[in-house]
Amino acid sequence: MRIAIEDLEVALSGRTVVSGVRLVAEDGEIAGLIGPNGSGKSTVLRTVYRYLRPHAGRVLLGDTDIRALTAVEAARRVAALPQERGSDFELSVRAVVAMGRTPYKRAFAGEDRADADLVAAALRQVGMAGAGGRRFSALSGGERQRVLLARALAQDPKVLVLDEPTNHLDVKHQVELLALLRAQRRTTLLSLHDLNAAASLCDRLHVLHEGAVVASGTPREVLTPRLLAEVFGVRAAVVEHPLTGDPLIAFDHRVPASAELVSP
Repeated sequence: MRIAIEDLEVALSGRTVVSGVRLVAEDGEIAGLIGPNGSGKSTVLRTVYRYLRPHAGRVLLGDTDIRALTAVEAARRVAALPQERGSDFELSVRAVVAMGRTPYKRAFAGEDRADADLVAAALRQVGMAGAGGRRFSALSGGERQRVLLARALAQDPKVLVLDEPTNHLDVKHQVELLALLRAQRRTTLLSLHDLNAAASLCDRLHVLHEGAVVASGTPREVLTPRLLAEVFGVRAAVVEHPLTGDPLIAFDHRVPASAELVSP
């Protein structure tokens, strides 16, 4: 399912946080939002999963304004992994993942075989198949992250919205998560701080800076030394990854950069 954000403006506590944002994730595409802290990435994502109501503009799922959908209709189409992680669920891991099936259940309806299969598959996909009986609150941060992703997958949505999904994950589980998202080929809109992960995973990148989109395109088109200097304030070279051929950013960790240090 295609996502299109049109002329989005969001104000929080009387202050405009994002303005004039236009971006798209085509059907089956993985689109990444990158930018410095405070650039508006989470705010944009929160409008897509309806946590925030925009002051102006709209979010389209296909041809439908997401605000025209009921909460249940929206939840059947969009599943979110927000930055605000639940940590106090006194529930089993399996019960937390099974919450992803709620949009499909009538009040007080029990779990059926299809629900059970989807929950089991989601746990297996995130490497937590043997953890269903553990208490969610007793998990490590990385384990909680994977369980909450499993909950989103169990929701069987058309669209995934993920805010910093690799947070708290060790390198092995980061690589596994990125491989899982690639294999899904489900329309995905996500924010990432790791620019090399974004370059490897995403079909399209949108760069946010001070609440506005300043560049959009493929990772190879977007991740240039000049943009990295102007937007992120770092000096870097962009080379070809020796294993995958993706753009690979080599940062200069000794010298902070400004745009004038970088040749066009």
